[in-house]
Amino acid sequence: MPQAVWTGQLSFGLVNIPVKLYSATAPKNVRFHQYDAQTGRRIRYRRVASGPEHIAPSQQAPTYEQKPPPDTAEPGPSLKPSPGSSAGEPQSVTPSVDVPPAFGEAKEEAGGESPEEADVPWGEIVKGFEIEPGRVVTVTPEELMSVAPEQSRLLEVEQFVHLNEIDPVHFDKSYYVAPGYGAGAERPYWLLYKAMDAAAEVAVGRFVMRTKEYLAAVRPGEHLLMLETLFYADEVRDPKEIWMPHFEEAPERELRIARQLIDALTGEWDPDRHRDEYRERLLELLRNKVDEAHVIPEPEEEVTSQVIDLMDALKASVEVAKLARSANGSA
Repeated sequence: MPQAVWTGQLSFGLVNIPVKLYSATAPKNVRFHQYDAQTGRRIRYRRVASGPEHIAPSQQAPTYEQKPPPDTAEPGPSLKPSPGSSAGEPQSVTPSVDVPPAFGEAKEEAGGESPEEADVPWGEIVKGFEIEPGRVVTVTPEELMSVAPEQSRLLEVEQFVHLNEIDPVHFDKSYYVAPGYGAGAERPYWLLYKAMDAAAEVAVGRFVMRTKEYLAAVRPGEHLLMLETLFYADEVRDPKEIWMPHFEEAPERELRIARQLIDALTGEWDPDRHRDEYRERLLELLRNKVDEAHVIPEPEEEVTSQVIDLMDALKASVEVAKLARSANGSA
């Protein structure tokens, strides 16, 4: 049984229906990991800071501007406080956490070569947004929470529209909407389902899941209500950015032949007919290579050292017990 990703109430007018949301899709992409071809060890990625090391400003600067590092001929990714702040005022990033050297004037490494970068601790990582090339603002978790949508368990319907009025380009992700627990949840649920199915309309509204507010369309599916999260209007690109259409009237004869071709290929939609043939070929390739599978080596040194340490501890304990026994006997 899948886990519900959201529980709340579907509200329209004065009616509230308890519902649960389940993801309707499960992508089956074949994902590969990376391994060292010589040792077979898994390749891992690290959190390291890119570019030269910088000195953190002292107290109050929300924006920073990139400029070339001093005493270098080539431009570099150095950051300095933006020109909007006063020269005598103290400078700082906005996060309240302790910030490592991250913003300020670049320092030169002795010898000209930087040492191996150490992982940056999670507590020393701050969120930043590049508002324009070379200018970065940082925000604290408290600042993000101050503008986050209010937590709610309500999906409030704003309007009902015909499904064919929504261009499919606005659809993002699909969910199943099941009736929630509790007495009396199923009856209004199926009443809404039947009414929407008869009217061929969908309900458009908003709800908050985790920390994001979603625009959504609830529609009657084959066996239950379905919810489609929608892209907002400003998230859909204007097709004129790609191509400016120039319509020409087609001859009637060519239109007639085109319609005949469409009619010849028209049929009932059967999703099972369309398979991911590439994924099937890839899985077949992997199954045929099972006999060639590499065994990932165990960290033998660590295991061995742990065993030796344990044996040494046991032997030492035995010796201590013998000495204690001898001391008691001689006493």
